[in-house]
Amino acid sequence: MNARRHTRPAIATSKLFVLDTNVLMHDPNSLYRFEEHDIYVPIMTLEELDNNKKGMSEVARNARQASRLLDEIVSGSEEGIANGIGLTGPSHGLATGHLFLQAEAITASLPTSLPTSKGDNHILAVVMYLHEKHPRRPVILVSKDINMRIKARALGLDAQDYFNDKVLEDTDLLYTGTKQLPADFWDRHGQGMKSWKQDSKTVYQIQGPLGPDLLVNEFLYLDDAGEKPFTAIVREAAGKTAVLSTLIDYSHGKNAVWGITARNREQNFALNLLMDPEIDFVTLLGQAGTGKTLLTLASALTQTLETKRYSEVIITRVTVPVGEDIGFLPGTEEEKMTPWMGAIEDNLDVLNRPHEEPGQPAQPGYGGDWGRAATMDLIRSRIKIKSLNFMRGRTFINKFLVIDEAQNLTPKQMKTLITRAGPGTKVVCLGNIAQIDTPYLTEGSSGLTYVVDRFKGWPHSGHVTLQRGERSRLADHAAEVL
Repeated sequence: MNARRHTRPAIATSKLFVLDTNVLMHDPNSLYRFEEHDIYVPIMTLEELDNNKKGMSEVARNARQASRLLDEIVSGSEEGIANGIGLTGPSHGLATGHLFLQAEAITASLPTSLPTSKGDNHILAVVMYLHEKHPRRPVILVSKDINMRIKARALGLDAQDYFNDKVLEDTDLLYTGTKQLPADFWDRHGQGMKSWKQDSKTVYQIQGPLGPDLLVNEFLYLDDAGEKPFTAIVREAAGKTAVLSTLIDYSHGKNAVWGITARNREQNFALNLLMDPEIDFVTLLGQAGTGKTLLTLASALTQTLETKRYSEVIITRVTVPVGEDIGFLPGTEEEKMTPWMGAIEDNLDVLNRPHEEPGQPAQPGYGGDWGRAATMDLIRSRIKIKSLNFMRGRTFINKFLVIDEAQNLTPKQMKTLITRAGPGTKVVCLGNIAQIDTPYLTEGSSGLTYVVDRFKGWPHSGHVTLQRGERSRLADHAAEVL
């Protein structure tokens, strides 16, 4: 009796999730993402997987992968399909529920305005039938299709989006890479503090309540009205003890990077990451005009042409048009990518020009126009523009790899690119998660959000969210009011 009492609540509380096709095409491993709950796959979902399996697109690959996973689960368990196939073995313990496949013809009383010949409505009929068959059990439709979820709710059915791929529910909680210190920071952490000089920087070892909240390579700042603001980077963090190091001041002309100086605090933080040989992976987030591309190119050229730390700069980006696609582009791989790299060209023009004050005539520099042309030829010889399509299988050694518009990448594509890095390679991801052009990607599920969250605290990676626009007063005002 006791055993029966313990098992009944578990059965009653386990949910039955009906999967729409787009969930499996979005994430084939969603079959293993529902933990102790059961999942139900309608026959129409299998039909739509079959219709979408051809081609080389990401959707077609995922459809084939989902079919293979279903085949692995069902193989050898044909007799148990009606009673549900346990997922514990196939998922290696990730899921403990059961998989149910539609094994009978189902006709539910849908409104006459919803013809069952359409796949979506057929799946809704299955959900309605299961809802009536299991009145005490939560039956929930899981779909990435907003209209499908609206129709289900209009019919009195439960429907949810697929959230498992989202790194964060609220992107305001995304790691910014910076932390403002409280005004009483030195009073609370100064006791027993040790400090010493290391490579022209001052290093502090502190102890206090803020220690457990600090991450390695997180930037700290303390605004003190009476003195110069204190800025530092966390080098070590263990319990209540942390080691902080002061930064190189890239806002000063003597530390200019390819003629560029930091115009605000976050730009200074970014240059400290970009110029640090111990940092292999950098992510820079920020709205248009915050200087992400300019700072990255300046540090890339300095470390490639001056210090010879890297052999060349490789730049790639996702080719997703904002408007209508302009169609076929002739030429080599580099020539096809040229229209997508207008931002890079604009920034190279800035870097290859002497500093000019607004409203003042251009000053001859770098040997005048001839010198500028020669410098640009040298720069172009060290910068390679590559397409994402041909990245798989490559290995980059001693390269400075820049991934522009990284917010349009899926987590899987991001993994493919970052794992190309060989010895001595630095990878820099730039993007603005508020400007996602790829369908089916959101701020929470973007590959850029994914890597920012997963890499935080790793000793060889760093992240900064740039806050202040430096492009022009017009661009800054447009970003605020539009």
